[in-house]
Amino acid sequence: MTPAPHSVGPAPGLRRALGLALGVLLPVFAVLVVRAPTDSVQGVIQKILYVHPACAFAAYAGFTLTALGGALYLWRGDERWDQLAAAAAEVGVVFCTLNILTGPVWAKGTWGHWWSWDPRLVVTLVLWFIYLAYGLLRSFTEGDERAARFAAVYGIVGLAAVPLNYVAIQLFGGRALHPENLERGSLGAGMGLPFLMGVVTLLVAFAWLLLVRLDVGAMRAEWARRSRGAPAGSVAR
Repeated sequence: MTPAPHSVGPAPGLRRALGLALGVLLPVFAVLVVRAPTDSVQGVIQKILYVHPACAFAAYAGFTLTALGGALYLWRGDERWDQLAAAAAEVGVVFCTLNILTGPVWAKGTWGHWWSWDPRLVVTLVLWFIYLAYGLLRSFTEGDERAARFAAVYGIVGLAAVPLNYVAIQLFGGRALHPENLERGSLGAGMGLPFLMGVVTLLVAFAWLLLVRLDVGAMRAEWARRSRGAPAGSVAR
């Protein structure tokens, strides 16, 4: 029986360091959220602010890396860039899902209903479907070089939905229920630090999950090579 491959993913030391950092950041973030002032209008439900936008930023990071990895794969033809693109899309979809799930909770407490066809909500849902479709494409065509190239182009084109999502409120003006994008000084007193900590914590979580997913992908590729009798560490095509 072929022994299971050990961790063969990139930067195992960095992955462990990010895991330790995340273990420190999460409780600090939780304490800051608990101690943050309660909004006088929305009440305690407003504290979702510290998670909801941060999930969107992590999703944006994932989808940006998907496009970057796809572009580098098309340019260099190196399978590692394709693996980065696929892993970043999966992790990005996780955070986009969390963003979509936390949004209705906040909406129910603030607007009185779970969902509204607000421009940003609609574009976020479209963004989620774009990269969910990307993931389905990769899962059904794994190992196909032509499909990998098509997915790379798809991931690059799909990135256009990210800036559209960010500026959706400005584009639709007063028809949007979402508040305007945060700017310097737009948060109340005592809310800036927990908000910043939320963004940092979830971006670290994104980076850690991305490295874990790359590690899983590398082990799967190693298994595939061994099953074909290829030398360990060779590049699969």
